[in-house]
Amino acid sequence: MTTQPHLSFHDGRTIPQIGLGVWQTPDDVAVTAVETALKAGYRHIDTAAVYQNEQGVGEGIKVSGVRREDIFLTTKVWNDDQGFDETLRAMDQSLERLGTDYVDLYLIHWPSAYRGKFVDTWKALIRLKDEGKARSIGVSNFEGSYIDKLEAETGVLPVINQVQLHPRFQQRQLRARYEPKKIITESWSPLGQGKMLEDPTIAGIAQRHGKSAAQVIIRWHIEEGLVVIPKSVTPSRIVENFDVFDFALTEEDKAAINGLDSAEGRIGSDPLMAKF
Repeated sequence: MTTQPHLSFHDGRTIPQIGLGVWQTPDDVAVTAVETALKAGYRHIDTAAVYQNEQGVGEGIKVSGVRREDIFLTTKVWNDDQGFDETLRAMDQSLERLGTDYVDLYLIHWPSAYRGKFVDTWKALIRLKDEGKARSIGVSNFEGSYIDKLEAETGVLPVINQVQLHPRFQQRQLRARYEPKKIITESWSPLGQGKMLEDPTIAGIAQRHGKSAAQVIIRWHIEEGLVVIPKSVTPSRIVENFDVFDFALTEEDKAAINGLDSAEGRIGSDPLMAKF
C-alpha cells in the first residue's frame, strides 16, 4: 500500500495529507465510496452533519475491513447546532450515526458570525476534546479576525482551518496569517468543483508528466503543504486521485500554477458575508 505523507498538528497529533471528501454524496453511495477509498490506501475521510451521510460513512468504514484506529475521521457541527449545549448534543448525534465513540477531528463548519455563537461553539469543542470525543478540534471557512477571537476568548487555537482553496483561489494571505501560529490549511473543492480540470496550463503540465489534470492539482496541494480532500464517487477516479506519490512538479510547473491565482476565483459563499 502507498505510504502517504502526514502533517503535524500543534496539539501533537498528525493528519494524512490526502483524504476523501463526501460532500453531496448520498448515504448509500457514501458506503461504496468510502470502502473503495480505504481499500485504495486512503486513511482519511471527511464528512459533516449537514451532508446527511454520516451513517453511510460509518458503514463504509466497517465494511472496508480497515481498523477504525487506522482511519482519520473528520466531521463538522452545522450552523443550526451552534451554541455550547447544542454542539454537545450535535456531536453525540454524529457519533451515533458514524457508529464510533470518537472522531479524529471535529470542526465548526462555518463561523455563521451573524448568529454570535461561534465562540460558545468553540468552547463546546474544547470540552469535547477534553472528554475524548474529538481527538483534535478545528474550524472551517474561518476568515478575518474570527480565529483571533477564538484565541482571545479561550486561549485555544484550532489545529486546522478548512477553506475553499484551488489553483485559481489560493488563499495565500489567509495562509500566511496563520502559518506562524502553526494552523494547518485544508483545501475543500481543491479541483475548483471540476472547473480547473479543463484549464490549459494544468492540461499542459499533466501531459508532460503523463498524469491527469486532477492528479496534477492534487499534487500541487500536497507540495504546497496543504491537506487536500478531493471528492469523487467514481471508483476509478477515487483510485486515480490517490495515485499522486510517484511524481513531483518542477519549479516551472509550480510557478505556472501559482500564476493562476485570482482574487475573483472564489466559488460560492464568502464566509464574511454568509447568512446561513
